[in-house]
Amino acid sequence: MSTWPDVTALELLVAVADHGSLAAAARAVGTAQPNASRSMARLERSLGVTLLHRSTRGSTLTPDGLVVTEWARDVVDAARRLADGVSLLARDAARTAPLRVSASQTVAEHLLPRWLAELRRTHPDSRVQVTVHNSQDVVQDLRDGATDVGFIESPDPPQDMHHEVVARDELVLVTHPQHPWAQRGHTVTAAELAAAALITREAGSGTRTALDLALGQPAVSLFEMPSNAAVRVSVQSGAAPAVLSRLAVDEAVAAGILIQVPTELHLTRELRALWGGPRRTRGLAAELIALAQRADGEAVPGRRAASSPPAEPEV
Repeated sequence: MSTWPDVTALELLVAVADHGSLAAAARAVGTAQPNASRSMARLERSLGVTLLHRSTRGSTLTPDGLVVTEWARDVVDAARRLADGVSLLARDAARTAPLRVSASQTVAEHLLPRWLAELRRTHPDSRVQVTVHNSQDVVQDLRDGATDVGFIESPDPPQDMHHEVVARDELVLVTHPQHPWAQRGHTVTAAELAAAALITREAGSGTRTALDLALGQPAVSLFEMPSNAAVRVSVQSGAAPAVLSRLAVDEAVAAGILIQVPTELHLTRELRALWGGPRRTRGLAAELIALAQRADGEAVPGRRAASSPPAEPEV
């Protein structure tokens, strides 16, 4: 015999002995009778032994089939123990493995800590591993299998992944208090903003992508900075204006360190959770997405998977 017997077919064979006929065995294992007949025929060919006596009244075991069935019981029992043991190992691994989260900087700095604190309150034994990137790198983490769920600011989520809106954000134009745009009553036009040299985030960040889309062209970048904090400090030094998330500049604006300047551009955006695999999120990932959506205190239109009931606790 050149190949191992099919364990599923051996299970069906044992069911024939236990239930008295192939038809009853097929019902017991949850398969259609034509499929069961084909499975038994393949098993007979692979073993080189006639296992069933087929008649108009049904199919029953031959004497050789009875002997093979007793040997097959040990194989089927061992296969069940193997499947049950692996399932337990997988559940244990899921309980102990951390939830891997990859988040863009604005989300990681201003929103994620609050979400994780709430997750910890509802799941005190949970562990979370966070990686902070720009939106482009969050997507790459998901494609590489390096994270379970990502949070991005980019307005153009990849079409090969599932995503849910979890919050809304506003980008604002800020300047040093001595900048000409900081004069009371001045509104910066779209043309002025498109022509001005700005302090910007790097290409691939959600903030930069949203700004470029709003302008309809790449922003003129005086300096590209790899973090919101670096952009904010550069603006505070008087280098140039910048467009940043309101979350990143509210404190500086409230303190008078920066001035928020009105602009003609519509600079609101949606923050999204992103994941691969099944459409319906599960376990801690689903819990985190759902509580992120609830955190803003408003219903997000189009909510689907993340607002579904929490998944099985072992995931």
